[in-house]
Amino acid sequence: MSPSLPPSLASAWDELVATARRTVADGLVVGTSGNVSVRVGDTVLVTPSGVPYDRLTPDDATGVGLDGRQVLGTLVPTSELPMHLAVYRADPGARAVVHTHAVHATAVSLLVPELPPVHYMTAALGGPVRVAPYAAYGTGELARGMLAALADRTGCLLRNHGTVTYGTSLDQAYDRTAQLEWMCRLWLTAASVPGRTPSLLTEAQLAEVSERLRGYGQRS
Repeated sequence: MSPSLPPSLASAWDELVATARRTVADGLVVGTSGNVSVRVGDTVLVTPSGVPYDRLTPDDATGVGLDGRQVLGTLVPTSELPMHLAVYRADPGARAVVHTHAVHATAVSLLVPELPPVHYMTAALGGPVRVAPYAAYGTGELARGMLAALADRTGCLLRNHGTVTYGTSLDQAYDRTAQLEWMCRLWLTAASVPGRTPSLLTEAQLAEVSERLRGYGQRS
């Protein structure tokens, strides 16, 4: 951790870099595409623009306020900063955002207005995952379209672009990204079988899963 940063920010930066590198290792992005952010208090740490994740060090820590003003570091923040800030402003509970160019998810964004509910993990994202209209990267138009697609959801697809998920931690946001990519791959695989139509879950079935997920995991 960088000695020049408060411990909370230094630790969060280390986690952010590890998550960004994981998106590359897991094939969810290529090169410097995609971006990751984490909120610590009123500071949003973000991956800088155009810097390979394997080259990031503690001295490269980059942060902005919720108003977008840079408060930490000298590197230029990701060009997708408007999307990240839009999520934090819209949901005070959001603590991490992951944006990728995952292949299967991006492919689905070209085909349908929302990912059909092919698996019960659809419920973990709030329901069928919507596709936001195409808009140029880094624009307010893209951020607004994303927010509309995220209404009552924690993940969405961006047409001809990729994915956005968020959560209360980097681990949760990343897990939602990975689950979304897996469900997109599942649907594309099933839908590609000639003469067969994938079976979809009903609203009632998804509602049942949503209730069960509230009690999922270890209890302290």
